Amino acid sequence: MKVFRGYLHPELAQHCALTIGNFDGVHRGHQAMLALLKNEAQHHGVPSCVMSFEPHPRDYFAALARKPALAPARIATLRDKLTELVRCGIDQCVVLPFNARLAALSPEAFIQDALVRGLGVQYVLVGDDFRFGAKRAGDYAMLDAAGERLGFDVARMNSYEVHGARVSSSAVREALSQGDMVRVASLLGRPYSVSGHVVHGRKLGRQLGFSTLNLRFSHWNPAASGIFAVQVHGLAAQPLPGVANLGIRPSLDPDDVNGGRVLLETHCLDWPQSLGAEGAYGKIIRVELLHKLHDELKYEGLDSLKAGIARDCDDARTFFAQAALADPDFAAALPLPLNTQTSRQSARDRI
Repeated sequence: MKVFRGYLHPELAQHCALTIGNFDGVHRGHQAMLALLKNEAQHHGVPSCVMSFEPHPRDYFAALARKPALAPARIATLRDKLTELVRCGIDQCVVLPFNARLAALSPEAFIQDALVRGLGVQYVLVGDDFRFGAKRAGDYAMLDAAGERLGFDVARMNSYEVHGARVSSSAVREALSQGDMVRVASLLGRPYSVSGHVVHGRKLGRQLGFSTLNLRFSHWNPAASGIFAVQVHGLAAQPLPGVANLGIRPSLDPDDVNGGRVLLETHCLDWPQSLGAEGAYGKIIRVELLHKLHDELKYEGLDSLKAGIARDCDDARTFFAQAALADPDFAAALPLPLNTQTSRQSARDRI
């Protein structure tokens, strides 16, 4: 999939079949829409294209009003959204910077500038609640009338439901906030995961005896937070079971090296010797959050923090053991013995 910042780019296809939206999480409703888009793109003989926005429009307006609480929690980073669009087989993605210029663009100007002149749309697919343009003045009826006048097809897709419940990004956010990872996976059609480059951190694991893989995010307000039993992809042939903290680490000084930013810290329950002590730096890993153990806790000191991490490791092992008993296929996918003792971990902090 080709990714473009903006629609004025010489390598963009001259014509396309397009859908427009934030696609936060790329849940099952999004996937159904993208499958329909691909089919229509083939029918029209043009590439499939997704137009999305970064930052999220509500992020922009929240910052403009200086009311950060109005910004929605985010399901996925831009990296993970683009990864899922690739998995759905989309040919190209246009990421528009949502700024003052775009926010002020009238619906008519958006159609003429972005859709017709910029992308040469031949087909546009939108959701049943689609709005666009300054003050959200544009709607499906306006877009459909413009398509009839300017020579492109317009279609609308109704809500996607699972067991009678509408699948939406809001529903995914709610399930993530409740720590209901089974429902999250049902809404997404896959386990919830976060990916990124493994970076250096504070080296606190040297003191605690629990080395971690750190993913740091500068501008992300995740819908999920807390301590999770996880699987790590990208370091070995099979996923590595572990325990992870997603959040801001309330037990530590907010002025430390992470600067109060969101961090995903993952401790593998056993470490492949083939990687060596520092074999993960710079690698892109994907961490699947399978089961929430509890919310982030504030510990009074490093000794209590160390004891808390040890309990979390034990609870994660219990989760994996129970999951393996319930699902033999899950057990076969685990590369390590479930009764491996935490004390075997190297005290060296890999991050």
